Amino acid sequence: MTNYNFLQPTQLRNGVTIKNRIAMSPMTEMSSFEDGSITGDEIDYFRLRAGGPGMIITGCANVNDLGKGFEGELSVAHEKMLPGLSRLANAIKLNHTKAILQIFSAGRMSNSRVLRGHQTVSASAVAPERLGAETPRALSGEEIEQTISDFANATQLAIDAGFDGIELHGANTYLIQQFFSPHSNRRTDHWGGSLEKRMNFPLAVVDACAEVIKHSDNPHFILGYRISPEELEKPGIRMADTLALVKELNQKPIDYLHMSLADAWQGSIVDRNDQQPLIEKVQEVLADDLPLMVVGHLASPAQVAKLIDAGVQFAAMGRELIREPKWVQKVEAGDEKAIRYTFSLRDLDELKVTPPLLNFLRTAFKKGFPISTDERQIRI
Repeated sequence: MTNYNFLQPTQLRNGVTIKNRIAMSPMTEMSSFEDGSITGDEIDYFRLRAGGPGMIITGCANVNDLGKGFEGELSVAHEKMLPGLSRLANAIKLNHTKAILQIFSAGRMSNSRVLRGHQTVSASAVAPERLGAETPRALSGEEIEQTISDFANATQLAIDAGFDGIELHGANTYLIQQFFSPHSNRRTDHWGGSLEKRMNFPLAVVDACAEVIKHSDNPHFILGYRISPEELEKPGIRMADTLALVKELNQKPIDYLHMSLADAWQGSIVDRNDQQPLIEKVQEVLADDLPLMVVGHLASPAQVAKLIDAGVQFAAMGRELIREPKWVQKVEAGDEKAIRYTFSLRDLDELKVTPPLLNFLRTAFKKGFPISTDERQIRI
């Protein structure tokens, strides 16, 4: 076995041991049934990638029907999803890989077509700054409380299904982030206004999910939280806001913090003159006992090793594990030369990549997911 630090076991905040420091990042697959139930294709996709990473985090699963963001999205909104979710958890939990279900609500990052005629919802009636975006309606106070309960109910369903943990998706402009953002949250009640009040919804969701875990038959169930540290919108989330949120999350019973970045070493996207890596800014305020997970264009063992050597506890890999499902196993065997860094359309069946996922990769992630026949250089 190759002697990389990232292959060594480590512990989460709740004492759970993770067999290595590699996580499969949550990724959109668009491969569930219309009602959000799991498909056999998805089971095959995750089973192929199980067994190597210490943790596999699923793509986002909506906690209620108005939280659906796109077609083919997994759902954890109803009890009827339990059998399929159990199959998914079992498929992932191979060779001690921990199965983590990411839960979320899309909020305003959806549309009335996806919601079958219903208007999108958010913290306030402010449309996202993207082409063709619809204006959402603001959730009422009662609906906010119900949404928090929906996150708690989803947590219980994940426990019942046999998952090892959940990750709260507070990133990538979805509903939890929408409440935290001054762009999407213009409220003047308990749920918005000042920075402190904009934190109330995210922290209430954490508390509700933690309470379910505390009283469950699995007190070591993992609770993660994902953040996007900055927004380009004006007004929008700035690094000072995020550092204030991290300080609050330090005090909550979460077991890891996951930073969603386009590049693991990127500086500010708002102030281009500030090139200090954002991970360093977070590390400066992060509690010593709270593990940090970072995703951002990681592909080679050298890139992962550099990140772990910088004090990051977990390296989350996304697209690389699509094209190389046995990445961890090949590194463990000292067979790094066999690792694939490109994707061939001839490997679709072998890699269990569905047509909706392939279409998504070739459109939304075209620049970051080169096909072997492309003329562009493959850079790792």
